[in-house]
Amino acid sequence: MPIALVSLLVRDHDEAIDFFVKMLGFILVEDAPSTGDDGQPKRWVVVRPPDAETGLLLSEANGEEQAALVGRQFASRVGFILRVLDFEASYEQLTERGVQFVRGPRTEPYGKVAIFVDISGNKWDLIGPL
Repeated sequence: MPIALVSLLVRDHDEAIDFFVKMLGFILVEDAPSTGDDGQPKRWVVVRPPDAETGLLLSEANGEEQAALVGRQFASRVGFILRVLDFEASYEQLTERGVQFVRGPRTEPYGKVAIFVDISGNKWDLIGPL
């Protein structure tokens, strides 16, 4: 049973799509009208890295409680890990695209790693092989 989607709260669907597609190079898999649990219209928006099976369901925050959690779903910890084959090239490409790294490259026993933030402020690890 693979994990198909992970839900990520965002402020605005279009801004989030722009970040994930243009900045990170993800693929927009779905962007369709839907209906929320409350019967209100919403969008079903899915992005994922190329060649990945697991995607992100970009969920626009609905109401004050959800809005307060945008960018804080992981309590200021790294919430996602993006594994790349060529760390240096990926780091350079993302930096050139304007991705904000909050901790520069370092070497750990499990690989090379740097921390960046997404459009909402969630922290991500960029990890590549040693």
